[in-house]
Amino acid sequence: MESRILQLISALRASGVRVSLAESAEAFSAVDLMGIQDRESFRLSLRATLIKDVKDLSIFDKLFPLFFGSGTPPEMGGNPSDDLTPEEIQMLVEAMKNFAEQLRQRMERLMNGEPLSRAELEALGQLVGLNQAENLQYQNWMTQRMMRAMAFPEVQKAMRELMEQLQQMGMSRERVEQIREMIQQNMQGMQEQMQQFAGERIAENMSEWRHGATRDNLENLMNRPFQALSDADKKVLQREVKRLAAALRTRIALRQKRMKTGQMDPKATIRANLKYHGVPMEIKHRDKIRKPKIVVICDVSTSMRFCSKLMLSFLFALQGQVRKTHAFAFIDHLESISEDFTGTNADEAISSVLWRMPSGHYNTDLGWSLNDFNKEYMDTLNSGTTLLIVGDGRNNYNDPRIDIFSTMARRATRTIWLNPEPDYMWNGDSDMKKYAPICNNVLKVSNLRELANAVDELMTG
Repeated sequence: MESRILQLISALRASGVRVSLAESAEAFSAVDLMGIQDRESFRLSLRATLIKDVKDLSIFDKLFPLFFGSGTPPEMGGNPSDDLTPEEIQMLVEAMKNFAEQLRQRMERLMNGEPLSRAELEALGQLVGLNQAENLQYQNWMTQRMMRAMAFPEVQKAMRELMEQLQQMGMSRERVEQIREMIQQNMQGMQEQMQQFAGERIAENMSEWRHGATRDNLENLMNRPFQALSDADKKVLQREVKRLAAALRTRIALRQKRMKTGQMDPKATIRANLKYHGVPMEIKHRDKIRKPKIVVICDVSTSMRFCSKLMLSFLFALQGQVRKTHAFAFIDHLESISEDFTGTNADEAISSVLWRMPSGHYNTDLGWSLNDFNKEYMDTLNSGTTLLIVGDGRNNYNDPRIDIFSTMARRATRTIWLNPEPDYMWNGDSDMKKYAPICNNVLKVSNLRELANAVDELMTG
């Protein structure tokens, strides 16, 4: 249920509805309070907490049933043959023989009032390209395509011919009209079923991906090594980082909200109840939220540039869930880039950093950069800090300054290294075998999937 609510929130945002982290957290609190047993109460609790502008109510009302059902399945008319006499059934059987086998099967299905199975709907959606639709304005169009794939126009024409044949064979006008109405109701029910499925799938697409990239292509890109990406692929992934960061931000905010009720705070309780003459009417609790403080050092040399760019995008987007971020970038020397994180535009901030430190032919020197850190920024590390290094650990045979890195790791609460290279590549000019034992954790981040999981683990810890 939690993942379904998060999907609804993402779809609302994709539709232009502004839903803040606080409103997302309020929605979960309301659901916890109201429960999900009564569908209408559940719907109203989400609508009241997620929608703040009356113009967005219609969007919510359209999206909600696509994620949580309409409450009532499409109504089918039943089987017309249930009320027919044996003679009339025989007429129907004889008349049906005049149609081709495939068309006859479709007609029999409609007359029996048999809805489509989930597997059949999935196959139809795949056939008409439903998985590539990302806007609800395509719902009716996709439904029409699914109906055409089911040969609805041909079936409707065949049904008219069938009714004429039954009349010619002597069936009463009233009985023919009864059959026609029931089949029409069954056809309408099947159409509504396809429309509901199309809306559900498009809403899920909206919550999962944007900007026209197909799901399969996006999945492949997220699992593709950074070094194997084209410039066009990188642009797609930079947009995807924003969606992933928004989802992470929501999850982290919910975790933090649910951790708020800690042990009773005696001093705060006494102060709050002075107005009641000391009678403990209000109980105050200590806040258990521990937002992390992060010191991040990113290698922005040519080999690490895109990985570090995505990592900085994540950290920029997650500022609200971090107590303090001290950010640094290096190639052959260290520069503080914390000031760039004080703005509101992540793209501008990161572009500014990369413009000041362009890639070139100079050699990476982490050891010298650590020496710069030791001289000017060591006081940013303390017992409440997570030290995060993003780099491949390649020093071009320069001094790795393990002594300084050891001091930094001792001062920090934990040290995490994100490296795109697996450990079997830690050879040549790589000093990772020297750095790794000093770290609490070394995570491989050779693609966006691994990087997103590493950020989630970083924020959870």
